[in-house]
This record gives sequence, C-alpha cells and structure tokens, in this order.
Amino acid sequence: MPSLPSKVSIVEVGPRDGLQNEKQTIPAGVKVELVDRLTAAGFTNIEVTSFVSPKWVPQMADAAEVMAQIRRKPGVVYSVLTPNMKGFEGALAARADEIVVFGAASEAFSQKNINCSIAESIERFAPVCEAARAHGIRIRGAISCALGCPYQGEVKPEAVAYVAKLMKDIGVQHIGVADTIGVGTPRATQAAMEAALKHFDLADVSGHFHDTYGQAVGNVYACLELGVSRFDTSVAGLGGCPYAKGATGNVATEDVLYLLRGLGIETGIDLDQVVATGQWISGILNRKAFARAGNAIAAKKAA
Repeated sequence: MPSLPSKVSIVEVGPRDGLQNEKQTIPAGVKVELVDRLTAAGFTNIEVTSFVSPKWVPQMADAAEVMAQIRRKPGVVYSVLTPNMKGFEGALAARADEIVVFGAASEAFSQKNINCSIAESIERFAPVCEAARAHGIRIRGAISCALGCPYQGEVKPEAVAYVAKLMKDIGVQHIGVADTIGVGTPRATQAAMEAALKHFDLADVSGHFHDTYGQAVGNVYACLELGVSRFDTSVAGLGGCPYAKGATGNVATEDVLYLLRGLGIETGIDLDQVVATGQWISGILNRKAFARAGNAIAAKKAA
C-alpha cells in the first residue's frame, strides 16, 4: 500500500459551483443557511459565491448580500470566484478571504467560450492577482478541462503543465486540477496532477473532479496515492455538468468523506452533519441528493 496523507482538507464548493447552474432562483437566505450549516460541520474553506455579471450567471446576482449575511467563523476561509477587476472589487468589498481565478487546459474550450487563447485568458487575471496580493488576499487558481474537453476531446498532461506555469507566473498560490466534464480515470488523473506538480509544491495542488462517468472517488484515491491532500467537493453532489446532459456534476462531499473515514484519514468534518445538510438542500431543490454514501447513511438513520 502506498503511504497516504494522514490528514486531508476539503474545499466545499456546493454554494458556488454547485448552485450556479440551478435553473430555479435560490433565495439568498437559503444560500446563507447552506454556508452556515457547512461552517458548523467543520469545513475550513467554503467557496461561497461568484462576483460575475448577473447577465451571465443570474444565480450569483446576490453575491454581496450572501457574503454580508453569512456567520463567519474564525479560521475558516470564505472564497469567491472573480473573473475580472470588477469582480475583484466586489470580493474586496465583501471581505473575501480568498479569490479564485480560472483558465482552461484546452485551447478549443478557451476559444469557444471566451474567444481568446489560453495565454490571453490567464493574462487577463494578472491585474486581479496583483490587486489581491496588494490587499493580502490569497489567490487560488483552477485549471478546467484538465482531463478532457467537450470540443477537442483528450487533453494532454503537457497542456496542464503549461497552464500551471502561466498561473504561477501571475502570482497564483494554489492550483486546482479540474476534470470539468468528468471523463478522467485514475492513471490519467495522476498524469495531470504530476504535470501541475512541475510548477507547484505538493501542498499547493488540489483535485476537483466531476462524477459524470462515476470515476471521481477513484480519482480522489489516485491523488491520495501521490500525496495530494486537498480536494474540492460539493455537498449532495450539487452542480450539473453543462456538457454532459443529465449527468451529475461535482463529486459528492459525503462520498469523499466516507472514503477518507474508511482510510482513517482525518478531515475535521462531521460526516453526519454533512449528510443532514445534503438531504436538507436536496429537499429544497425538490430532488434526491446525488450522494450515494449520503443517501445510504440517511436511509439507515431513517430505518
């Protein structure tokens, strides 16, 4: 058996990445309660919202309101996504502890979505990162489509290394390798991670996996084998994948916590509280949670 990390930190992305694609408008009060429940469950980093144009992501139009109302706990990092300087100004006013910038590892995806090259897309974040550093705000980067692209198909590890270097050059302090469409398998995941590790230390790399093909938990384990000890997960598996109709999105926090508990890896997070929160938010959204461990634990308790 490889030596696995003794402790893992989880970035809970349900409130932002999980809810942003929901068609129904979710009241700010529900979002605030979700964040507060997650804080109480023991998460030390929660991705709360996104300071983007309401025209493009209407669900996140209440970003400032949500950030103003959450009950902050000392020591917890409350992160927000910032695509540009206007978004950064919103994040600064909302007292965000960390900003998240993003770029794709696929040229086809970059051109199709934002009509520019990968290098140009990352360069746009340079002033945002500079401003964040000036204000002492931590900067996290995300490499989307790191294991596959809906337009070009396969994405090579070299492309991941390329984006990681560009992110490093503009001052990003931590990088997340994201399988946006959920096509990755364990060996490919390790290759993508190793590519990012050419430019970032082990403690500064994390995994973000979607469960479209049911591989996300296996990919988390593949990263643990490399010593990676930080992952993005989403309570109740919130978050659809817009490029794979009907597929689930982010790996469920409950499923990852169940894996880690079985491996004897410490997280500091209360699995029962997370399960209860996942069932609660799924009820509000009027559907069953996309969390196998969560649903199983809830059913056992109900019985």
